[in-house]
Amino acid sequence: MKLLHVDSSVLGTNSVSRQLTAEIVAEWRKTHPNTTVDYLDLAVDTPNHFSADALGIKVGVQAEPTEAQRRENEVSERLVSQFLASDVIVIGAPLYNFTVPTQLKAWIDRLAQTGRTFKYTDKGPVGLAGGKTVIVASTRGGMYSTSEGGQAMEHQESYLKVIFGFFGITDVRFVRAEGIGMGDAAKAAAFTAARADIAAATGEAANQDQATLAA
Repeated sequence: MKLLHVDSSVLGTNSVSRQLTAEIVAEWRKTHPNTTVDYLDLAVDTPNHFSADALGIKVGVQAEPTEAQRRENEVSERLVSQFLASDVIVIGAPLYNFTVPTQLKAWIDRLAQTGRTFKYTDKGPVGLAGGKTVIVASTRGGMYSTSEGGQAMEHQESYLKVIFGFFGITDVRFVRAEGIGMGDAAKAAAFTAARADIAAATGEAANQDQATLAA
């Protein structure tokens, strides 16, 4: 089994999402000891934001690409191949200005390739990357899940559900820590809730695997 561990926070060792993704991966490996882990730090190894030079993944690779186009095509191919080769993807997704970090969006833009992660048919789009499990460490300074107003303001979890669903991935799980900027007590409560989510997300996976083996 292959697991892709993706971090996107710019806060380094002060990042809550990085701490949580590390804990998720550690718990996953306890129940799946044969898992191999590939690590991608998007704050360090950030793909360029999508540009005209990267359009080969959308319209077909150019017959005679320029040097810039060749470089961008290679980045896109490396990232989508790494993603498609993974069975489990653990993603650190802090909430920045009501949505995901731009470096995480830049990575997703490279994954959205027709014929690789989705295709269009006469009945509409069809995802091609199904069968994977995505576990998102969702971190938020405020509270968004507990009110209609908060839910309307966030474009983080809602966006990730849509885009991975578009790729055909139906098993998307969230480990949520919110209110971490609202004082020590709220932050401690956020960690408690997140660790319960980690136990549920990784334990559920183990139970599903055991049920499959017993079938």
